[in-house]
Amino acid sequence: MPRVQRCKYPGCHTLTVKPALCCDIHRQHEPKIREQRERYSRSRYNKYMRNRSEEKKEQYNFYRSRLWSNLRLRCLTRDNYVCLYCLARGRVTANSKIADHVVPIEVNPDLKAELPNLATTCQNCHRLKTIWEREYYGTGQGNILKVGIKQISDIRLIANLINKPR
Repeated sequence: MPRVQRCKYPGCHTLTVKPALCCDIHRQHEPKIREQRERYSRSRYNKYMRNRSEEKKEQYNFYRSRLWSNLRLRCLTRDNYVCLYCLARGRVTANSKIADHVVPIEVNPDLKAELPNLATTCQNCHRLKTIWEREYYGTGQGNILKVGIKQISDIRLIANLINKPR
């Protein structure tokens, strides 16, 4: 049985056989719809934004590697899925599923595959730490890395720094 989907033309609900996006009535609009879908697709983002430089391309490929999958799993099991940044402030946030580099890859690429440089974090602490890293190290898209900044690898200190009011 062929796979079907609704026509992608706004307001039309006619079924069409895949891979066609539009029904026979709206077939002339299909190239325009394909272009719009490509413009906002994840593959376009990956192609142009994640891979904007060789360094970023290498970093993106690292996160898709088997090495990273194994490191991440080892980090999460080592920390029992408990956020270390919350724990450093006296709270227990269980079921955290993010393995984060304590010292970011952009700052020190040599530590990217080192288990001691990984910490389990909850989503909130990861968000706060990312904001702090952008300010402290200058990481992130559109920022310039600051030269000569002391690398901080103490989780307790980072936990205090990311929770300071700005």
